[in-house]
Amino acid sequence: MRKRGLLLLAICAMMGVLAGCSSGNEQEVSTGQEVQTSAVTEPELENSVPVSEEAVSEGDDSGETDIEGDEGKTLIVYFSATGNTERVAEMIAEATGGDLFKLEPADPYTDEDLDYNDDNSRTSREYADKSLRNVELVVATVEDFSAYKNIFVGYPIWWSEPAWPVNSFVESNDFTGKTVIPFCTSGGSGLGRSGEMLAGMAGSGEWLEGMRFGSSVSEEDVVAWIESLK
Repeated sequence: MRKRGLLLLAICAMMGVLAGCSSGNEQEVSTGQEVQTSAVTEPELENSVPVSEEAVSEGDDSGETDIEGDEGKTLIVYFSATGNTERVAEMIAEATGGDLFKLEPADPYTDEDLDYNDDNSRTSREYADKSLRNVELVVATVEDFSAYKNIFVGYPIWWSEPAWPVNSFVESNDFTGKTVIPFCTSGGSGLGRSGEMLAGMAGSGEWLEGMRFGSSVSEEDVVAWIESLK
């Protein structure tokens, strides 16, 4: 009986040792899996760091023409007989941050000169005789003209043509590498072929389709047009 009791105690002791070994092996396997998972997961997280919106924006190149971009300055050149073209030019300058350059004839036009109903008025005679249209300007060239990338050219419409004082400026400057946007004002006539005529005189530059504005044009109208050019 006593021997049987000792044998039973010995068997129980051996079972306890085996159970302890088994528990130790499970813990080692479990720890080994956690390390492996961590080793695999860390590089995946490192490679999946999102690119910031700022970085995407800086690398974006849509190819659109942006007259307010950093590629060059904007210049608004204009001749205004009654003040309508000047008002639009100032709105464009406000919307684009561009510089204004007013074309002034050496012999200014008077109200009598602009009387289109008088066949003997200055403008009527200039219209009838093209040799009289070579209007001398006080200044026909712009200082540091090469620094300007975008050139707005504004003028009133005279007999379906661009007012000829603008011709001297267009013919006196090199528009190579520049984007030129004509705009005009009139009481009823449209833009017509006035932009094409000026482009032909210039012989250089990328001339875009222009815009005609009436005397009642609003700042909102001008801004909307500017936005459409971008």
